Amino acid sequence: MSEGINMKQLEEMTMKELYELARKYDIARYTAMRKQDLIFEILEAKAKSEGYFFGEGVLEIAPDGYGFLRSLETMLSGPKDIYLSQSQIRKFNLNTGDIISGVIRPPKEGERFNAMIKIEAINYKSPELADERVNFENLTPDYPKERYVLETEKETYSTRLIDLFAPIGKGQRGMIVAPPKTGKTTILKEMANGIAQNHPETIRIVLLIDERPEEVTDIKESVNAKVIAAPFDMPSDKQIKIAELTLDMCKRLVE
Repeated sequence: MSEGINMKQLEEMTMKELYELARKYDIARYTAMRKQDLIFEILEAKAKSEGYFFGEGVLEIAPDGYGFLRSLETMLSGPKDIYLSQSQIRKFNLNTGDIISGVIRPPKEGERFNAMIKIEAINYKSPELADERVNFENLTPDYPKERYVLETEKETYSTRLIDLFAPIGKGQRGMIVAPPKTGKTTILKEMANGIAQNHPETIRIVLLIDERPEEVTDIKESVNAKVIAAPFDMPSDKQIKIAELTLDMCKRLVE
């Protein structure tokens, strides 16, 4: 595969220059995209033009040092997992939970999985920035300094009341304690949508453990966020694995 343009070069380009590349690769509705989304569309189109395809997933490193990119939807192993070599993991100092995006090739004879041949982004940022990261365990805990404004529409009273009586800051932990059938899930959905509307720069992840499948469907349809679920009919070991990998992913995004 030719080197050509990479993510770092694209990030340094103006929107006008990116629009020229978008026209070159016949990307539809490129003027309506945010810069980061347009960059990924260009990288994907470039890979396809060279006979490869573009993919991403959450890295899970095996004891032997190599890794697989798990689906961002399920966090579980499957036939569509993407193999990542030990050399690439060492080169970019990768950890379990990193979201890796890059160019993929189909499996060769005797292989079972697609393989990533070029890493284009780590946690949606240029791979060159990976060496500058500080491990999550070495970060300094601090009090919240920026506030989330949750209120959106006049009819949504719960988020307005939270803003008034229990304001939430970035990095803050919280817990809702209430009897069954009193609207805990509704409040969570309204909070997530309030953050999505008022703070679109925030990466929103909702992890559901031991929920009813119909509850999972309802939240996926009504919340503007990435919803990862381990419903109650799933074996407990898989529920734990999903929870741990999702937590690792959140730590890597913080780094």
